[in-house]
Amino acid sequence: MQKTSGSLIEWLVPLAFILCAGWVIWHIPAYILTWFPHENESMLGQVTAIFDRNDVSPNLTPLFGKIDIIDLVALIGIPVLFALGCKTVRRANMEFEHWRAVDRGAVFIGRVTMMMIILMTSVMLYEVFLRYVVERPTLWANELSLWMAGFIFLMAGLYAMQQRSHIRIFLLYDVCPRWVQRLFDCISTGLIVIFAFFLVYGSYQQVFENKLYKWETFGTAFDPPIPATLQPMILIVITLVALQAILNLISDWNAEPEIHDDTPDEDEIEALKRAVGQD
Repeated sequence: MQKTSGSLIEWLVPLAFILCAGWVIWHIPAYILTWFPHENESMLGQVTAIFDRNDVSPNLTPLFGKIDIIDLVALIGIPVLFALGCKTVRRANMEFEHWRAVDRGAVFIGRVTMMMIILMTSVMLYEVFLRYVVERPTLWANELSLWMAGFIFLMAGLYAMQQRSHIRIFLLYDVCPRWVQRLFDCISTGLIVIFAFFLVYGSYQQVFENKLYKWETFGTAFDPPIPATLQPMILIVITLVALQAILNLISDWNAEPEIHDDTPDEDEIEALKRAVGQD
């Protein structure tokens, strides 16, 4: 696995992915109305009204249903850019070393999360400038920042699982032989999978039918679809975290036991030096 990172393509692909995903998320009502129209006339009219109010490209002629050319290109661009991002992503100096090909997806999501932090910070700075310098605050910056922060928090969990950077208590783990450590790893992974299964099983209908399908919005002046998007995202990400936990268990099965303490070793010190550009 390549160990250098920071090329231009590693910035552009996540940014393009965010733009396509953002467009698709904002225009999900177009896909619902085209492919899964509501049988209830009242609900159909409600979602149609929301779409007509929020459509970014109302002057474009739809290709079919409510979907126009930009909607179609953005939808196709998501898997294309995801595949390109997985292919081009490279390990940074301080990231987990023992990558496998299946880890590329989680690492690319990590890059997307990092780019979203930059975008969210830019939105917040823009709002500060307008509010305190120009004295013309926006109606959308606060809700957009909150919306993006929710996605960042969720996707960062997947990246943290792949990097093995989540909180772990090693007091008992380190003193056990390797076969017992593997047993602990199986138990912890099993608990994650069980939690993910019952969370998805118990919430699927409520989240996807009552939030996403009905396109529940936030109820503010900007009125973003935060409930309709973040709640399904919770179930999607927890499923991916469970899958990543299984992949971690398989990848680390034959790994040598590690002793964890608070004293940085020589390899960690060298990694820190490389990260700050010192020889």
